[in-house]
Amino acid sequence: MEKTVCELFAGVGGFRKGLEQAGNWHCVWANQWEPKKASQHAFNCYVQHFGNRPEHVNRDIAEIDKSTIPDHNLLMGGFPCQDYSVARTGAQGIVGHKGVLWWQIRDILIEKNPAFVLLENVDRLLKSPSSQRGRDFGIMLACFNDLGYSVEWRVINAADYGMAQRRRRIFIFACRNDTMYFNNINPTDLESHIHRNGFFADQFPVELESKLNSETDLIYNDIADISNHFTFSFKNSGFMTGGRIYTEETVPIYENPVTIGQILEHNVDERYFLNGDLAKWEFLKGAKKIERTTAQGFKYTFSEGAMVFPDPHDRPARTMLTSESSLNRSTHVVSDIDHPDKYRLITPVEAERINGFPDNWTNTGMPEKFRYFCMGNALVVGLIERMGRKLNQIFENEL
Repeated sequence: MEKTVCELFAGVGGFRKGLEQAGNWHCVWANQWEPKKASQHAFNCYVQHFGNRPEHVNRDIAEIDKSTIPDHNLLMGGFPCQDYSVARTGAQGIVGHKGVLWWQIRDILIEKNPAFVLLENVDRLLKSPSSQRGRDFGIMLACFNDLGYSVEWRVINAADYGMAQRRRRIFIFACRNDTMYFNNINPTDLESHIHRNGFFADQFPVELESKLNSETDLIYNDIADISNHFTFSFKNSGFMTGGRIYTEETVPIYENPVTIGQILEHNVDERYFLNGDLAKWEFLKGAKKIERTTAQGFKYTFSEGAMVFPDPHDRPARTMLTSESSLNRSTHVVSDIDHPDKYRLITPVEAERINGFPDNWTNTGMPEKFRYFCMGNALVVGLIERMGRKLNQIFENEL
């Protein structure tokens, strides 16, 4: 099978970079659009690395006629966790919330019917919304099921598999039910699929003992039934085929991670040092109990525990957020290698290294604050490289 790929919500190209590090893939179409932004910095970064070509599109995906997207065998991309609920609207059928990007993915699946799909999201997707746990992921699975796909998922903490960041994300791999890959799946032994034979098992091995497993069926007349009634406790790994769901809490076989100390730069510019702001940072990072009052006049105590300050050199980075480098509790602060008694922010290059990008990947003319923002939005490239190796094997076996 030809290794053709369509990349959605491409950002600065983490999915594509990882895939290309694993082998030769032909990206037939890519889309990146930052809503309400006059300057499309992420897209500009993407095209500087992958070419300013007609198939690299900087438009709102909702405005694109899906039939104009070239045929492809792999659809991939990271998309936001949103409210996927739907409603019945008479003659209009079932309508999802406007602007929810899952429905754009579904429209592409309907129109282009790719053999395989690889998606990334935040791990809270499995439990959202809080008022109906598992509903949103159940809606996704039902959509895939209706379109003739089976789905495997895994929540992966990048640091568990040797990467430089404790970043937990869910990866969703779907295969069409007429592929050779699906024909080799034993639907009566999904536990073995997750532990030994599945998409994630080779590159992200887990302990063989099954823990906290459960099963259920997606029984529904339409997606609105799922939206209105479905609730289920999804675990960090699982598989769905033919509407049957098997899920379990897997335990990774850990690999020693890259640590912050291993990715820090030398001779860092003075502007990254904290100087006189140390007391503010100590307050933000420290334990606190603060009395607050709601808009309705109710008093409550906001509390949070202390964070390790500064971030230790012998551990991987914490999850990087889009606010990285701002005066913020979540921002990394490290002791400088050349001046251990001085504290500083991580540099944009160090932020790139934490995600596994080459140095200065985002040094493409965008403001420095946006370089951090892009890395807070990005995924860990090395994870996609590993998945790319598995995809290479899968595609080689397809007729």
